[in-house]
Amino acid sequence: MNVPAYAGPSSVTTRSGDALSLPAPRQDSEFSIERALHERRSVREFGKTALTQDEVSQLLWAAQGITSRDGLRTAPSAGALYPLELYLVVGMVRDLDPGVYRYAPAGHKLMKIIAGDQRHKLASAAHGQDCVADAAAVLVFTAVERRTTRKYGSRGVRYVHIETGHASQNVFLQATALDLGTVVVGAFEDDAVGKVLQLPEGEVPLYLMPLGRP
Repeated sequence: MNVPAYAGPSSVTTRSGDALSLPAPRQDSEFSIERALHERRSVREFGKTALTQDEVSQLLWAAQGITSRDGLRTAPSAGALYPLELYLVVGMVRDLDPGVYRYAPAGHKLMKIIAGDQRHKLASAAHGQDCVADAAAVLVFTAVERRTTRKYGSRGVRYVHIETGHASQNVFLQATALDLGTVVVGAFEDDAVGKVLQLPEGEVPLYLMPLGRP
């Protein structure tokens, strides 16, 4: 895939207040699930090329997109309680300003939380890992565990962690199909990541997934 060099942000995404409507995700392609499973690898080194809005849209949908009229999503959730939240830390995405965005599955939108490139701060919170600083964007999985534990008690925490695995594998496979690279990062300081993302009380970070072109 020939992608021109990144020339900086330009805000032409459809906006409604602080809500940015993403391109509609596709639901079919010529890239088989079997091929994605075979070719999936962890990628920690990225080029200096921006992602596109179509790619970001597809990755977010793969992780937590709504797939039915009654609100079911691409990844299973215990009791359909959906404790996960997704944040996109943008550095180089075409027509999307650098900053931190929260994904809203309902309406398939991004909500801008923080302006400005936060990748290096996030990398510092992740013990200085280069893949976090060098990625075009970083997908961060967080969880509001009480959504699940109020029904399932302490065992609900385990269900939340299992769910994160389901959703992150979706991202891995979708990234492979898009000829993109990613890796799961679990080594970070929870409080420091929470500070970078300005997470509300009761919401905890679980996974970082740097995204970019290998």
